[in-house]
Amino acid sequence: MSKTDIDLVTAEFFGAFDNRGGKAADVARIRRLFLPAGVIVKTGPEFTVYTVDEFIEPRRQLLTDGRLVEFSEWETSERTEIAGDIASRFCEYRKSGLLDGEPYDGVGTKTIQFVRTSAGWRIAAASWYDQP
Repeated sequence: MSKTDIDLVTAEFFGAFDNRGGKAADVARIRRLFLPAGVIVKTGPEFTVYTVDEFIEPRRQLLTDGRLVEFSEWETSERTEIAGDIASRFCEYRKSGLLDGEPYDGVGTKTIQFVRTSAGWRIAAASWYDQP
């Protein structure tokens, strides 16, 4: 059952950014999916390490101010390893939407570290790499 639970948390994480069809992206749910002291890392030229709150706010704004619409991202492949109360997921993903009225899409890789808590699986850390 653990892999199924991790799949659900992962799908909920990707779904937090979805604002297709005029629905509001629910990036605030990320607080519930992560440990309070979770870490999120963006790699590449704009390498940035975020706290959960530092990560949420700019994305909330981008997904609600009309600049990025019809946006979603989704896994295209994954491998998950579970050892007791820890798990690691390495996944490929795609994203698509309209940014400032222009088509916006991309592909990348995410790695997500999970821990099992008394409240279920939570994300301890996530890092991503977007292909140029």
